[in-house]
Amino acid sequence: AYLLEELSDAVKQRGRATLAISGGNTPKPAFAKMAQSGFDWSNVHIFWVDERCVPPTDDQSNFKMADQSLLTPARISKYNVHRIHGELTPDEAAIRYIEEIRQFFGLGEHELPVFDVIHRGMGPDAHTASLFPGEPLIANRTGIAAAVWVEKMRSHRVTLLPGVLLQGRRTVLQAVGADKAEPLHEVLNGPADPFRFPCQLALDRAVWFVDRAAAAKL
Repeated sequence: AYLLEELSDAVKQRGRATLAISGGNTPKPAFAKMAQSGFDWSNVHIFWVDERCVPPTDDQSNFKMADQSLLTPARISKYNVHRIHGELTPDEAAIRYIEEIRQFFGLGEHELPVFDVIHRGMGPDAHTASLFPGEPLIANRTGIAAAVWVEKMRSHRVTLLPGVLLQGRRTVLQAVGADKAEPLHEVLNGPADPFRFPCQLALDRAVWFVDRAAAAKL
């Protein structure tokens, strides 16, 4: 309900809304509810916070999850869907995504996009997007997106960069499960150190949705 309200307000104010979504299992129920809501998606454009470098038919694909739970059930136009092409090489996928974002937002050479809503999750290690603790790209405030190798997961990914995450008008963070209790406590109450707790990025404009298990140490 909160996500749809924010998107509706953006459409009223600016004529269209932009939503960058994340993958994993946590957002599935929310996406399913959004698809069943009867919401008018005609002026909402969907982007991705990050994507694994796999084809869109792969079970690991963030696009596939969103397509099955939201895009197809809600009958969102393919012209409103701006996916990361994970079937390309990581660098090619990043370059293509950057160009699509630049064209859509009409950006100049050094400008960053401003998404109306950025939907993010948090991993048990406090990572967010595909920015894991210690990742050098956490220091990047000028780029739009980049390919990244996640050693912990042994996988190539493409992710939006911190400068874009910090620009979003609204950040919605979901954390579910007992394994998120400690990192959530550290992110909210620990020292400000995004290299150690990447999920601290854009905390000043974030609204959290957590279950009791994740909130156990707050």
